Formats: sequence, structure tokens, C-alpha cells
Amino acid sequence: MILDSLTQAVGNTPLVRLPSLEPPGVEIHAKLEWFNPGGSVKDRAALRMVQEALPILRGRTLLDSTSGNTGIAYAWIGAALKIPVALVMPENVSEARKRIARHFGARIIFSDPLEQSDGAIRLARQLAEEEPERWFYIDQYSNEANPRAHEAGTAPEIWEQTEGRVTHAVIGIGTGGTIMGTGRGLKARNRNIEVIAVEPAEALHGLEGLKHMPSSIVPGIYKESELDRKLSVATDPGWDMAERLIKEEGLLAGHSAGAAAVGATQIARELADAGRRGVIVTLFPDRADRYIAPP
Repeated sequence: MILDSLTQAVGNTPLVRLPSLEPPGVEIHAKLEWFNPGGSVKDRAALRMVQEALPILRGRTLLDSTSGNTGIAYAWIGAALKIPVALVMPENVSEARKRIARHFGARIIFSDPLEQSDGAIRLARQLAEEEPERWFYIDQYSNEANPRAHEAGTAPEIWEQTEGRVTHAVIGIGTGGTIMGTGRGLKARNRNIEVIAVEPAEALHGLEGLKHMPSSIVPGIYKESELDRKLSVATDPGWDMAERLIKEEGLLAGHSAGAAAVGATQIARELADAGRRGVIVTLFPDRADRYIAPP
């Protein structure tokens, strides 16, 4: 296959079964989103948002707040499509993410690390309000193109890969776009599929990329009423699961993936304990090399 642009390589990521996590009668599968060109699930939403924004950019610099992965996606897509990109990031995001975004030519503006992703959101809004002729604030947290990307892409891929057998989707909450769009797309195919969100148990947590909704600015695209359930996962179990995935499945998954896997195993155990069968699909947003600091 020959592609006209790297943007055409976004999506169609593999689904892998996780036998080491499965109780009897229940399957657990993970969608490996680091197979996207930019290395994370955020390529999907970023590409859709940028494509829909192209007619109205009018020479301005694309601006958004990000904890890292969406910023990397904007950066490489901006390079591919010749669009200038500026990213507002908390200063304490991983060095790997900063380095990758810069290599693609993105400008990075740092926000207060103690304010986490909410501080980056506030600073991006401030910049856009002060100089609207300079910045195009794409706002991944309120942009409906974000969940549309998953409704049109991630959901039908999961449906086809499981041959319509999926019974539960267990997905972490970041902007909310992935779980909202994937959930809508799956329920459009089978309304009995349960859509279950995973969020950090604590406001100050170490599951980079995930949002603790009770203490955060709630994204405009996030509609909790559409979920069947929400699970809270603490930092330590998420990190421990990431280590387990490396040792038992050979998957160098990030910590948010670890948290998603904790949620999936909880649902699997509940089904098994009740004597029920199920096909659970979770989503691994990125690889752990986004978090490993150089020696």
C-alpha cells in the first residue's frame, strides 16, 4: 500500500487478546493505539479536528492545551499539512513528550505544573482571548470533532474486529472524546453494549493523560449521562498493572493503559463471579516509552 500522506495511516489499529488477565468465560481485548503514526490514540481526534478546521484557520497558528499526546499529534499533523502549531503544556509533562513535539516544529508554552491540565486550559483560553487574530484555539475539550473521530473510526473497528461480539467497552477518561465517541458508535450497533469509564481515584494522581472529573474542569464534550458506569482506579494499581502487562503480555503500555486494564479486569471478575460470559474491549492509549526518562 502506498499512501499519499502519513495522515492516511491513522486508525485501523490492532486488537490483541490479554489471556493473562482473563477469568473463565470472559475475554479481554486491548486496542493498541500506539500503532497510530504519532504513537497514541490522540492522532484520531487531532486529525479530525484539524481537517474540520482547515477552511477557517486563515493563516493563524493552531493553539491548544494538552498534557502531551494530543500535542504530539497536532505537531506531526501540522508538519505534514504545513500548519503552524503552538501547544500549552503543564511544565511537568514528560521530557519525551516535550522533545517529540519540538522535533516536529511545534512551539511549546508552559503552564503552572501544580495546576495540571486545567492550568493549561486556562492559559490557552487566555492567549486566544488576548490575540484572536494570531491564534486559532481548536479546544479539544469542547470540539465535537473529537468524539466524532471515534464514532466514525474506533467504534466500527472494534465492532468488526470482534465480529460484533463485544459486550463491554472499558475506556479511560481524558478529554472524554474517546469514550463518548466510541460508546456512541458501539451503542448504535448494539444498544446492550455497556460503556464503562475509568478515571483516577484521586485528584492528585500519577495516571498521566487521565482526568479526575470531580476536581477538574469538565470538558464540554463529556456527557456522563451516556455512560453505563464509571470506575475509579488509584495510581498504584494502574502502575502495577502496567508492569504486569510488560512481564505477562510483552506490552510496554503506559500508565493510563494500566488503569484501563485494571478496570477491564474488575468487570471481567464481576461477570465471571455472576456466571456470565462476556467480551470486554479496552483501549491502550500509548506506550510506556512516552514516560520513561533517559538515564
